[in-house]
Amino acid sequence: MIRLPEDRDRDWARQAIGVLRGDGRRSADTHLVKPVFPGLAGISIYLKDESTHPTGSLKHRLARSLFLYGICNGKIRKGTTLVEASSGSTAVSEAYFAHLLDLPFIAVMTRSISRQKVEAIERFGGRCHFVDNPGEVYGVAAGIAAETGGHYLDQFTNAERATDWRGNNNIAESIFDQMRDERHPEPTWVVMGAGTGGTSATIGRYIRYRNLPTRLCVVDVEHSAFYEAYRNGDPNVVCERPSRIEGVGRPRVEPSFIPGVIDHMIKIPDAASIAAMHVLSDRLSRRIGGSTGTNFFGLCWIASCMIAAGEEGSLVSLICDSGDRYTSTYYDPAWLERNDIDVEPWRRMLETFLDTGAWSPIA
Repeated sequence: MIRLPEDRDRDWARQAIGVLRGDGRRSADTHLVKPVFPGLAGISIYLKDESTHPTGSLKHRLARSLFLYGICNGKIRKGTTLVEASSGSTAVSEAYFAHLLDLPFIAVMTRSISRQKVEAIERFGGRCHFVDNPGEVYGVAAGIAAETGGHYLDQFTNAERATDWRGNNNIAESIFDQMRDERHPEPTWVVMGAGTGGTSATIGRYIRYRNLPTRLCVVDVEHSAFYEAYRNGDPNVVCERPSRIEGVGRPRVEPSFIPGVIDHMIKIPDAASIAAMHVLSDRLSRRIGGSTGTNFFGLCWIASCMIAAGEEGSLVSLICDSGDRYTSTYYDPAWLERNDIDVEPWRRMLETFLDTGAWSPIA
């Protein structure tokens, strides 16, 4: 009698997907915070707080999607070594999910990554492999995956395709559902950092899919390739120097970056991003990270344009992660001095704007 083969891989996959779905059910939707700023009469500000995920950042959603994508494509099986090129937060979340599924995990990152992120990865049983040049992370990660017979998760390619942009409780659907009963339920703008490009792609596609009037502004930072590529229409732009704002700037234009869904893009000085991080942390009475500062500065700039035009409406952005991961960098005066970053002029400008509505640009 001929016997059909056993289905051990599918058995493991079913169990693994059950574990990931369980995490999704336990992770109740993140809050939409509405801080009040006296100088912004007529403009409502909303910040979706992704720092409350189990691994403390927006990347928790992405990591779960990448694991499901890999399992459902037959790339992740029992015992598969997982490898990622990361600027930190995605790797923390992926180390968490690898730990849940008892899979080995290796994160490839530059030596400049904050110590707190490295420690978080290692707490979940992950291993960190360091490189000196940010452009090396991709090839080294792919090489380690090949050497170990593992799977390169490749967030920078797969972020936009691993997430169902039409809905299924993605971040865009969540934002617009939570806004439904607000005074201005359809935001005038959503402001989002570039990062992998996956979140901005999801939000931009969802806005078009739902035929909404909302526009998408993507913010980029110094030492990052995205803005120049968007402005010049050149996807081959590269940037040799590493970004100082973790989780936002990239040395190349990532495959998940979809410029066609973006309505406007702004490049923001690092000092302005970090100043905005400090100002918003004070206003919220808790620390937030540098990429959130980039988002918030871009949101304030959009708000200043609306005020100048006599417009009212709502603006939405994200709190990407907690500032606790950056105590040795953005919140350390010595680190700021070593990197020649003076936040005080930008900080005074933002404080004045939030209190009075007067925007005084710094050269």
